[in-house]
Amino acid sequence: MANQLTYNVAVVGATGAVGQQMIRILEERNFPVKQLKLLASSRSAGKTVKFQGQEVVVEEATPDSFAGVDYALFSAGGAISKELAHHAVRHGAVVIDNTSAFRMDPEVPLVVPEVNMDAALAHKGIIANPNCSTIQMVAALKPLYDRYGIDRIIVSTYQAVSGAGASAIEELLTQSRDVLDGKEPECKVLPVGKLPVHHQIAFNAIPQIDVFTENGFTFEEMKMTNETKKIFGDESVAVSATCVRIPVVYGHSESVYVELKQDYDLEEVKALLEKAPGIVLVDDPENQRYPLATEATGKLDVFVGRLRRDLTHQRGLHMWIVSDNLLKGAAWNTVQIAEELIKARA
Repeated sequence: MANQLTYNVAVVGATGAVGQQMIRILEERNFPVKQLKLLASSRSAGKTVKFQGQEVVVEEATPDSFAGVDYALFSAGGAISKELAHHAVRHGAVVIDNTSAFRMDPEVPLVVPEVNMDAALAHKGIIANPNCSTIQMVAALKPLYDRYGIDRIIVSTYQAVSGAGASAIEELLTQSRDVLDGKEPECKVLPVGKLPVHHQIAFNAIPQIDVFTENGFTFEEMKMTNETKKIFGDESVAVSATCVRIPVVYGHSESVYVELKQDYDLEEVKALLEKAPGIVLVDDPENQRYPLATEATGKLDVFVGRLRRDLTHQRGLHMWIVSDNLLKGAAWNTVQIAEELIKARA
């Protein structure tokens, strides 16, 4: 990323899965880093992480860690963001937060660069990163929203275990080995909720991500509903979600049914998606080509395919959306916001 200015950047949650991806993307994108500060809990303080050929020591995150920091990228859990983000702003940093702490705060823009980067430019110190499942869906729907308008979205997600952290990945791998060896799998992690009740994820599908709310939907499902409305700036869009955890390590997949406000031409829809930033169209059913989690893993884009007109609704459209949940769904979207802020101020 060419820019004559350089910036002091802090990564909060530097030793976590998303934090590690943030560091990797900062290096791969040649982000104009003057000094990188890596922050984490006291348990991780003292560890080292390599960045641009140098070993950077991880420090404990405290309210005074942000002196001189220009951009603070947070991914250490909502409680840490609530505790420390305002201190970072007080020191003059722009906070880009990957947790749910500020997403629905009316004073905080909720941003996907391909969709509503203008909102980020009006920030008051904190910018929120949406939920991983929301990001890839709204990125794919943005060109359709602009061209036709959207009445209704019904989405079913097939989410990778990495969205629940390293312990969930290990549980999937361990359970898979146990089942194949004829052993009884131990269930200790998934689903993550309020109850000490856990289910087998290996060779299974768990229709619960996050805890249930009073209306019968989970918080993950309500995040998709509420965040989509906020990102589009349109409360009239009806959104219903069912979120399912499946035995895949990386890459969230989504079956999305959308009812547009106007009739559409399917070839025009494909052309819009092909031209959309950050979107890769993989829609060749005759040759069995469509987006796959295995092929999206490690890539920054959102992949869209299986486009087809609904059989019962004239303006209904079905699509299959896949993206790496740790990259576009988290780390890349965060770094991308910072990149776009720098471009806008150049």
